[in-house]
Amino acid sequence: MDIHLYNSLTKQKDVLRPIDSTSVGMYHCGPTVYNYAHIGNLAAYIFADILRRTVEYNGYTVRQVINITDFGHLQSDADSGDDKMLKGLKREGLDVSMENVALLSHRYIGAFEKDLYDLNIKKPTVLPRATEHIAEDITLIKTLEDKGLVYQTPDGLYFDTSAIPDYGRLGGISTETLARIDEIAEKKNPRDFALWKFNDTFGWPSPWGQGFPGWHIECSAMSQKYLGETFDIHTGGIDHIAIHHNNEIAQSEHATGKPLAHIWMHRAFINMNGEKIAKSTDNIAFLSDIIAKGISPLSFRYSILSSHYRTTSDFSFTTLDASEQALESIVMALVNPKLGSIIPEAREEFLSYINDDLNTPKVLAQIHSMLNAKTYPLEDIKATIYDFDTVLGLRIKESVDAIATMRETAGEHIRALLSKRAGARDNKDWALSDEIRDILLTHRIRVTDTPEGQEIWPEKILS
Repeated sequence: MDIHLYNSLTKQKDVLRPIDSTSVGMYHCGPTVYNYAHIGNLAAYIFADILRRTVEYNGYTVRQVINITDFGHLQSDADSGDDKMLKGLKREGLDVSMENVALLSHRYIGAFEKDLYDLNIKKPTVLPRATEHIAEDITLIKTLEDKGLVYQTPDGLYFDTSAIPDYGRLGGISTETLARIDEIAEKKNPRDFALWKFNDTFGWPSPWGQGFPGWHIECSAMSQKYLGETFDIHTGGIDHIAIHHNNEIAQSEHATGKPLAHIWMHRAFINMNGEKIAKSTDNIAFLSDIIAKGISPLSFRYSILSSHYRTTSDFSFTTLDASEQALESIVMALVNPKLGSIIPEAREEFLSYINDDLNTPKVLAQIHSMLNAKTYPLEDIKATIYDFDTVLGLRIKESVDAIATMRETAGEHIRALLSKRAGARDNKDWALSDEIRDILLTHRIRVTDTPEGQEIWPEKILS
């Protein structure tokens, strides 16, 4: 079954036709590590993970690159303001130095990797740092300079977009976008973008003078190094379309004479309090905020999958609680049945959804429908949901197995309490039954009563 993906470049769903018949190369714009990634950032990596898992489910191997921007990303969408890493140093009261930039980036790269683990996002094949690819940046800039696409100002080297008739074809450059580009007097055109910024204090030597590469050239250099001059899929947030990705296309394609990527995919914004989640407006929440409220990161992953990646969604802790309950209901339904066989027709239905531009909301609806309708044996539904979860990444089997292990290894003290509670219920001594239930809660064990008898559950259902 073909994989159909919405291509922001062609503005239609295109069939994935990998350059290599057995593997797919994909590049995802990664974090600027001057602060923690907020939940809007993390939603983009959940989307990228679902894309990867879907491609792998269809039998391909994947070479996935997520870059780390640890220098070169200025505060504005264009080329003015402080580097965000320097902004991070000032925020944390650290002296402004390259040594402290490395210290800061190390801290937030570690935090980012922990977020990926907590959200069950697969580790990318390559996680390259911008600061480790300065030589590749310089080589690419030289190539553009030799082609007459670079001019120099007192501030740095700029790409001359006027030489590119089709500049901005990915989504276009609107008047609103131009308003986001800060005016620098020496630039020939507001759309022109920095390839190298001069700086006597920070950065690296280059043929043009000390400084550091622009944000856009970093992505082009790293994607080319690890995926080649042309690769299959490039993703990012929807806010990358107008400037960052158009700039990548312009510099990469005019350096190589080849398409940069065949399919461009973008995740829509997540709103909170009716506005886009953004550090710049302090309208943000972090994964640590979710964990601090006792909510599983997997519930956040579920909530992201419950709306289509191209649809703007709203985050709230109320909807997150509902997502946790929905995911817990799946896990709890699968604890008792044995493991059966995958249901072929259900798998075909699943493929028709996930291969149709990653339609995860329909997959989640399919799962709940199977559990509610019980048209198939529950043990076969269990095997089928486990199969689906290789794409969804909700760790359903791990949660089910943890509950089964907890029940099997419950100590004699717990078993004695359960036996005493069963006797109390037989004698209709509801006060004693409730008292024992509360004692079990102090052991982080919940108890429920079913027609078959008592069942114990961990305080937290999700692994």
